[in-house]
Amino acid sequence: MFITNEVKVWICNEATDMRKSIDGLSMLVADSFDLKPASGELFVFYNRYRDKLKILYWDNNGFALWYKRVERSKFIIPATLDKPLEIDKKQLRWLLDGLDISKLKGHKALEYKDYF
Repeated sequence: MFITNEVKVWICNEATDMRKSIDGLSMLVADSFDLKPASGELFVFYNRYRDKLKILYWDNNGFALWYKRVERSKFIIPATLDKPLEIDKKQLRWLLDGLDISKLKGHKALEYKDYF
């Protein structure tokens, strides 16, 4: 799974039945997220116990589905209200590592026009 800085990452706002595969998850993206499943964006789903994650994305000529299960811990999913949560690439990495992305902040990106 190659993620560029421009790719948007969305976390579903409620637990998902992990028996769903590509077709079921892509229907959720279209209905619940109100987004296009083949947009190239990443869509993150989690189960109610928060020990499993699936990431659905379009990869050039077809859907790909990435799955992770943790054995003795849980993913810390931020509480959202009524809509999916957009996170960045760095926050996705933190989430997959088991960190609480709602409490972490990275350094602000800097851009310079002149160096000296």
